[in-house]
Amino acid sequence: MDARDSLRHKGLRKRLVEGIRIKGVRDQRVLDAIAKVPRHLFMDSSFIQFAYKDQAFPIGAGQTISQPFTVAFQTQLLDVQPNEKVLEVGTGSGYQAAVLLEIGATVFTIERQRELFLKVQQLLPELGYHPKFFYGDGYKGLPTYGPFDKIIITAGAPYVPEDLLLQLRVGGVLVVPVGPTEKQIMYKITRISEEEFEREKHGTFVFVPMLKGTVN
Repeated sequence: MDARDSLRHKGLRKRLVEGIRIKGVRDQRVLDAIAKVPRHLFMDSSFIQFAYKDQAFPIGAGQTISQPFTVAFQTQLLDVQPNEKVLEVGTGSGYQAAVLLEIGATVFTIERQRELFLKVQQLLPELGYHPKFFYGDGYKGLPTYGPFDKIIITAGAPYVPEDLLLQLRVGGVLVVPVGPTEKQIMYKITRISEEEFEREKHGTFVFVPMLKGTVN
């Protein structure tokens, strides 16, 4: 147990989980993961009082740590089974990756901002989380490591990247917010066959935009 994770923090997480459950997340594995991951350790200490409010928060480099409900909602849509290979596009603070690891996923995570990439590469292992880290362009995914069982995009995409659809195994699921900067629609896309994809809409959200290329 991390000494920086106190009983008070655990109590605040319990309350947060109840709030997320009331908002409609029912998958107990997801709720248990949110209850376990010390979100305050993914934020600058000056923001600690906001760590267990159900809201997004800035983490630097123009990015945010997603709202816990959004993380839980996307994770529930993915329906990750133990040991499934999950590609996460947009490591950010590392919080979403930690939640996926708690559920038992094998996580490959890609980040385009070098500053965040280096920070999270140090932070997650310190907390006992070991995804496979990559610095690169999320639009391209990780073709040499695919196909993936599940893919999650943690930024608002103007369209669904073709390269990522092709890195999904048949039967696999991609969860992505798609739309303009102001708001996006959450899509769950299932690969039915080599050529066919089924799309379901799951409400509107607001994410930071998914950008191309990398930033040093």
